[in-house]
Amino acid sequence: MEKAYKLLAQQEGISNKRAKELIDRGLVWIGDQKVRIARAEVPEETKFRVEMPSEVEILYQDDEIVAVNKPAFIDSYEIEEAIEGARLLHRLDRETSGVLLLARDEAFAKKAIEAFRRREVQKEYVAWVEGVLVEEQTIDLPIHTIKKGKAFSKIDRKLGKPALSRVYPDEVQGKKSKVRVTIDTGRTHQIRVHLAHIGHPVVGDELYGSPTRAKRTLLHAKKITLLGRSYEAPEPADIRRYK
Repeated sequence: MEKAYKLLAQQEGISNKRAKELIDRGLVWIGDQKVRIARAEVPEETKFRVEMPSEVEILYQDDEIVAVNKPAFIDSYEIEEAIEGARLLHRLDRETSGVLLLARDEAFAKKAIEAFRRREVQKEYVAWVEGVLVEEQTIDLPIHTIKKGKAFSKIDRKLGKPALSRVYPDEVQGKKSKVRVTIDTGRTHQIRVHLAHIGHPVVGDELYGSPTRAKRTLLHAKKITLLGRSYEAPEPADIRRYK
């Protein structure tokens, strides 16, 4: 037996640190099972499969703003570091794909941040959720986030901050539903928490109760409208159709 990250490093010809990073990011598989613990003991004959993220696509750029299509499994901060002179205006969870906005101009950044603060930014997401959802839902419930280690959010009417999500059903496939979700607020894990609360967690979102093992949490930031401009990211294959 050998620790997973050490065996992966040997097989891929990379450092132990890099191997551990790949596992921690959810990019390493044994068959159809994701390797979740880098220090887990595995048989020495184990064969790993590494699935690297797609390339970051620039959707639009000028002297003020850069809009990118963030692939799943890339941190928002990695993109900020890769684009010289750019500053994140918001963030997406690591497994969430879609539109991510960065400012290139300080004056524009201030206007944009103020628009986010005033809830003047419209955001539309697409997700596959557990169960059959056929009616529109408006979820107006406050969210409280605990940030000790890995962030976790929950509905909390005393400590929570206002959060409003509107859910529109698009398609049903077996016991899964494809939905559009619009939000004006941007609480940590807002859509994931709200959908889980109404009994329809996002497929693959084990943190909030999805029983389905998927390659990722099937959530995509499709469109953002900021200061009169709209930016849209095409749906990746795993969002366009559920298997």
